[in-house]
Amino acid sequence: MPSKKSGKAQKAVRNGDLPLFQSAPRNFGTGNDVQPSRDLTRFVRWPKYIKIQRQRRVLLKRIKVPPALNQFTMTLDKNTARNLFKLLDKYRPEDKKAKALRLKEQAEAKAKGMDVALNRPENVVKFGLKHVTALVEQKKASLVVIAHDVEPIELVVWLPTLCKRMGVPYCIVKGKSRLGQVVHQKTATCLALVKVNKEDMNEFGQLQTAIKENFNDRYAHISKTWGGKQLGKKSTDRIAKLERAKVKQIQV
Repeated sequence: MPSKKSGKAQKAVRNGDLPLFQSAPRNFGTGNDVQPSRDLTRFVRWPKYIKIQRQRRVLLKRIKVPPALNQFTMTLDKNTARNLFKLLDKYRPEDKKAKALRLKEQAEAKAKGMDVALNRPENVVKFGLKHVTALVEQKKASLVVIAHDVEPIELVVWLPTLCKRMGVPYCIVKGKSRLGQVVHQKTATCLALVKVNKEDMNEFGQLQTAIKENFNDRYAHISKTWGGKQLGKKSTDRIAKLERAKVKQIQV
């Protein structure tokens, strides 16, 4: 005997009731639907210099870093650095075009028999490692700015100690390229200010005080602070798992 249908009889589906585009499950196999967008950062083959940068950064977090190198991770705070670079931009040295134009005008005036005065800008930012070192040794520098990412770091690792011994305010800021922009160069290891104009004396004095408190006065603490020794995520998770197991065992 034919079995009886349970429930209401289903209506026959007509072509007019169907949608124009019927939905079908996607097939992401080869030659079918377009693959969804994914974050492929982990699968990118990065250039060798980028890999070295990242490995070096991780290594410096894991190993025990001596105070002489660790001090370059303690940079000037953002607000003070903004005020510092605003002041440094006022005393940028002349670039090659401006110097050539000035010398040309002086030569033309001299050719006409006029008395020519040297119109060099007096209060400008000094740069160059040897020049800045000489200014610090002669105690002529009023402020020294050092980049935190100089490579190799041995070029400037001794400069904070020299500034401290000579009583010259110094600070460490982020970015050798940022220092280079001030003096029309690609990069600069360090900059120095000797004098400023009278209208900027108050602002310069406040900067000197803030920088002394952050670096010169804290030199004894900075010179004894070791860096690194930070565990990675895997090690941290493993230790946390062991701690949870110990707590669970104690509770039992």
